[in-house]
Amino acid sequence: MTEERNKIYFASDFHLGSGSLPESKERERKIVQWLEKIRHDASEVFLVGDVFDYWFEYKETIPKGYSRLFGTIASMADDGVQFHFFTGNHDIWVRNYFEEEFGMKIYTKPQIFERFGKKIFVGHGDGLGPSDHGYKLLKGVLTNPLAKWLFARIHPNTGLAIMRMASKSSRMTGREEGISDMSKEWLVNFCETYISKFEAPDYFVFGHRHIPISHHLSNGKSIYFNLGEWWQSCSYLEGSQEGFVLKFS
Repeated sequence: MTEERNKIYFASDFHLGSGSLPESKERERKIVQWLEKIRHDASEVFLVGDVFDYWFEYKETIPKGYSRLFGTIASMADDGVQFHFFTGNHDIWVRNYFEEEFGMKIYTKPQIFERFGKKIFVGHGDGLGPSDHGYKLLKGVLTNPLAKWLFARIHPNTGLAIMRMASKSSRMTGREEGISDMSKEWLVNFCETYISKFEAPDYFVFGHRHIPISHHLSNGKSIYFNLGEWWQSCSYLEGSQEGFVLKFS
């Protein structure tokens, strides 16, 4: 019987490598279980940033670990599933390894896709909206080719240790407890500003905020989804001809 690949999936903020090694491996197992569950009907999988808690690709070296995840992605890609990878603020220094190894499409900025006759605005969400002023300045430095070149001169053992400490600090200062007023949610503000200036997509899909959200915008058409995270909610977005639904693994 021919399998019908008629769904697309979105997930973000796995933060693999955070916490203790057993904690990270357990999170990786949950993610692999989810991928195995969707592999038979998924045509595309969008990984929307902060898949790793820290990541830097040296010319001949990548961070060790994640073999279960990489093996599953490779197997699914070989079966015809197209993976998309959006860089997040924790894995902003992804280069070409995933593209060369798994055929992933890599994006460093938000993109608009058309699927099932719907327009979908997708991005990690970092640096968007009225807040994150300090990070917006930092991102400009981190995405500078000279900064990447200089960091690549550091020995991997030292460089990855620096990234591990910086990522832990970022997670502690950026932790969210919930949103009581959607009008103050900065990605909602971004979406509302966007639909007031440009053609409104049907869906906005972001990560970064670590809170699973499905919120109808003021135009009565567009929906803002936040994908949540994978150490508590284990949430993801499923899209099909019937519509888009936020689900929990």
